[in-house]
Amino acid sequence: MPKTREEKAEYQRQWRAKNKEKMREYQKTAREYQRQWRESHKEHRADYQKKYHEEHADELKEYKRDYYQTPEGKKIKRVGSWKSQGIVSDDYDALYERYLSTTHCEACGVCLTYDRPSTATTKCIDHNHETGEVRGVLCNSCNVKDALK
Repeated sequence: MPKTREEKAEYQRQWRAKNKEKMREYQKTAREYQRQWRESHKEHRADYQKKYHEEHADELKEYKRDYYQTPEGKKIKRVGSWKSQGIVSDDYDALYERYLSTTHCEACGVCLTYDRPSTATTKCIDHNHETGEVRGVLCNSCNVKDALK
């Protein structure tokens, strides 16, 4: 029997290598059991979630408000907004980085602002409304002009 942490880890690796099929079968059985359990307890879970949200509404609202002030929360909110507007991208992370790193309008060169009420220099993602393809990061003024064409 292995004694050290490294010996235990090596023993487990060897056991898993020898018993791949046995592990797959066990995982399949476990997933099926979990699926059946969730299905049979669906109403109970929904009632519990509803009750929890009602009882903790203020805490959840405060948590959500605080979360959306973090860099990750801001990113989630911004990307979600783009998706709801129909902006399509293979890599939303890269698009978000491009959005953050762009300091001047790609059409007219004006210095961009963001996180304020909408002004002529507010940073926008310009996209084709039919295909969802991103054309660039523009100021609000250029984005509106482009939309009117």
